[in-house]
Amino acid sequence: MKLKTIFLGGTALAIILVLVWNSLTLTRHRSASPVPEPSVSAPVISEPAAGKSGKNQLVNESIEGEAAVLMDAETGKILFGKNKDLRLYPASTTKIVTALVALEKGRLQDPVTVGDEVRLKTKGESTAGLEEGQSLTLRDLIVAMMLPSGNDAARTAARYIAEKDSGRKLSAQESIDYFAGLMNAKASKLGAKKSHFTNPHGLHDPGHYTTAGDMALLGREAMKNKVFSSIVSEPREAVAVSSGSRTYVNRNQLLQEESEFYVQGVNGVKTGFTDEAGYCLVSSAILNGKKFIGVVLHSSSGGVYTDTRSLLRYAGNG
Repeated sequence: MKLKTIFLGGTALAIILVLVWNSLTLTRHRSASPVPEPSVSAPVISEPAAGKSGKNQLVNESIEGEAAVLMDAETGKILFGKNKDLRLYPASTTKIVTALVALEKGRLQDPVTVGDEVRLKTKGESTAGLEEGQSLTLRDLIVAMMLPSGNDAARTAARYIAEKDSGRKLSAQESIDYFAGLMNAKASKLGAKKSHFTNPHGLHDPGHYTTAGDMALLGREAMKNKVFSSIVSEPREAVAVSSGSRTYVNRNQLLQEESEFYVQGVNGVKTGFTDEAGYCLVSSAILNGKKFIGVVLHSSSGGVYTDTRSLLRYAGNG
């Protein structure tokens, strides 16, 4: 009887030891297989094309400007964006919209007489040297506005188109206000709904603003116009005014072969600068048979070009 008790007790003890051992082993196996971490997406700094996130990060870090966009001009797809919806001042890149409206509402060979709107000139602004009473065609007026960035030419074009569209004579300021309405209607129609324009030249006004994304849309649309694209692609061009001829040089250094910033394949579009806007540039290029639009807003004088070259290098390597 005593022997049987000892045997049963030993058996129970063995069973307990086996259960404890199995429990410890199971716990150890569970610890060796950690629960997978939930998938967490990295914060998006830009809007990259598929498979290019590393390149996008490098481009983003190299862009000095406060906002930038690279767009496929054929599809409208954004290939890169930095603060593309941030509201900023456009400076003279505004004249892209001015030219679009002028080309839509006017005829290229229409004779335009410079009026007293040129007296609205402010100290230090960019001009085409137009004088009251001079006459030139609308096309040449657009050249004078786009290449040397003549604010005087922008005001004259705006007044001509405003009076033509309204069917009545307008004062210089009335014509600017009327024309701004045409600009906003055009921008909105093209999908640039985050922009608002108050003048045709881009001098600072708190209510005159855009985004890099909007400027890419507007630049893309403008380059579809053969007259516009032919004008902005020229490094320099001679125009005829009633007092003689004049040659205007394009301020876009990407187009000037002697410039350190020259880029082969660039064919536009428009520079801009004010103290508030910084240096701005909307560019167009054909690289490896593909068309691209680049936008840089609020950069430095040299940075606006190195920023653009970074965008175009990214496009060319795509």
